[in-house]
Amino acid sequence: MTLAIVVCVPEGIVMASDSRQSITIEGKTPDGKDLPKMDIINSDSVYKTYLLSRKDRNDLPIFEVGVSSYGQDLLGGISIANHVKRFTEEELSDGDDVTTIPKKLVEFFRKNFPDADAGFHVAGYKKEGKISIPYIYLCHVGQNIFNDRKNVKPDGGLFYRVTWSGQIDVISGIFQPSLFPSAEGKPLTMYKPPIIWDAMALQDAIDFAIFAIRTTIDTIRFQARPKNVGGPIDVLVITPEGANWIQRKELKSYS
Repeated sequence: MTLAIVVCVPEGIVMASDSRQSITIEGKTPDGKDLPKMDIINSDSVYKTYLLSRKDRNDLPIFEVGVSSYGQDLLGGISIANHVKRFTEEELSDGDDVTTIPKKLVEFFRKNFPDADAGFHVAGYKKEGKISIPYIYLCHVGQNIFNDRKNVKPDGGLFYRVTWSGQIDVISGIFQPSLFPSAEGKPLTMYKPPIIWDAMALQDAIDFAIFAIRTTIDTIRFQARPKNVGGPIDVLVITPEGANWIQRKELKSYS
């Protein structure tokens, strides 16, 4: 499990994710009896947010598209991060952009893992005339979903919002309405104050993404439940001017 978040505001797109990889251990006793399944933390250093990019001969970006993964992380014994790297090298071309990559990504994984419970957020900008338009897609391999655009209204207008997937119960519970008993004994709905995404600054969007993941990590730490969100938080920002990492874990030596 994981927690992947995309915050889309007028200034740009923020993508963030945690770094924990959990696996389920199964085994048998010497006499062939099944041992109880055990969930363990395998790593706190897994990459789940990626920047897919391609440059021209002048080293200028042709496209810069962010991808975040959630759900199953090991497919065929290999992490999603390594599969995504192979996808970038083998499948993408100069003609791709944020609108073509979601379908290609899902088709790539379905070739070998058609039933995988693995999903992706795909985000970036596409130039339409003189205007850079943000696109946010929610994809899922096992469900064969690749065209679920999350930041557009039914009338075609842009929709600024947050999209999150994975272990969402902690953070969604903070903002969803709550039910309380009234004097008459009937449930009374208490609505939470809204977040005005249309007026949110890019820095605030960054802060919100980190807050959401950090709050989830800190909450499940004290709850009697699997600790399946954790580790460093990677944050990628994409604007019409380009993409850059706000924070990203790096390889280091402890010796």
